[in-house]
Amino acid sequence: MKQMKRSITLLLLIAMLTVLAGCGGSKEAASGSSGEPITIALSPWPGWFFWYLVDEKGFFDKHGVKVDLKWFPVYSDSLQALATGKVDANSQTLSDTLAPASKGIGLKTVLVNDNSFGGDAIVSKPDIQSIQDLKGKTVATELGTVDHLLLLTALDKNGLTEKDVNYVNMTVNDAGPAFISGKTDASVLWEPFQTKAVKEGKGKVLFSSKDTPGLIPDLLVFRDSVVKDRPDDIQKIVDAWFDALDYFQSHQDEAIAIMAKKAETTPEDFKLGLGSIKLFTAADNVNAFGKREDYTSLSYTAKKTADFLKKLDMVDEIKDFDALFDPQFVEKAAKE
Repeated sequence: MKQMKRSITLLLLIAMLTVLAGCGGSKEAASGSSGEPITIALSPWPGWFFWYLVDEKGFFDKHGVKVDLKWFPVYSDSLQALATGKVDANSQTLSDTLAPASKGIGLKTVLVNDNSFGGDAIVSKPDIQSIQDLKGKTVATELGTVDHLLLLTALDKNGLTEKDVNYVNMTVNDAGPAFISGKTDASVLWEPFQTKAVKEGKGKVLFSSKDTPGLIPDLLVFRDSVVKDRPDDIQKIVDAWFDALDYFQSHQDEAIAIMAKKAETTPEDFKLGLGSIKLFTAADNVNAFGKREDYTSLSYTAKKTADFLKKLDMVDEIKDFDALFDPQFVEKAAKE
């Protein structure tokens, strides 16, 4: 399957975002007229392939909205496209929404596609029985990624810090093979590297995103100007998404076949990928947009993630976290 990477590639974007914030950004994607297609970018991740299901089964047409899906095999390119206004919306993590927001680029989260639910995990050697056993061990993952955040969260939950382990900054492409070859005691990986490390490296999942519900949400994020100018079209897009999820529930084999073809993998392997996420219903979305002091709330997760990134000098201060979220579209969908 194509690499399902959703990393915080903010270091690559900081200079660009600073320039954009200073000059007001580049020219917006063509979105002023309701007759023009809204452009949605997407990258390799199980939940985001559902946009192809929405398109191919005609749910955009059903709701009378023109949408142009833009495929980005390299996830960081989609982030840049949204930040520079080359697309109207992007499928991206909450983590990756924070840096441009801290640089003054107006973005609005309108939909939670899914949460990682086991798709990101700490894979360890079999003799390591608990997170506490990682003390003094070599643990690899990429600095500033959502999996780095997962590692720090797991350590904190068990009374440890990064100083208690021998942390090695390593991309997931290298961290997986390093674990398989025995060069690390544990690596923090996302799919499909996680499953490969377990199988080929004789490892086990020590801690995963299943243990931190809501920590890694995958979202549909729009340019703020598009939300202001075309709210009716955004509502139609959100409604079409939920129609596709309903269709999936009653036509899973057909839907998986459609998405697997787009992912250039087998239906069997794509189904495994779907098992590592939790797709969000309209009711789940309403709950996620609510304010609570835990990771099931987007605003809480945003604040905690921003604290994490700020310590790494990867984001500036965000004064208004509420400005990042617009629940009106999922709330209306939930009532219908």
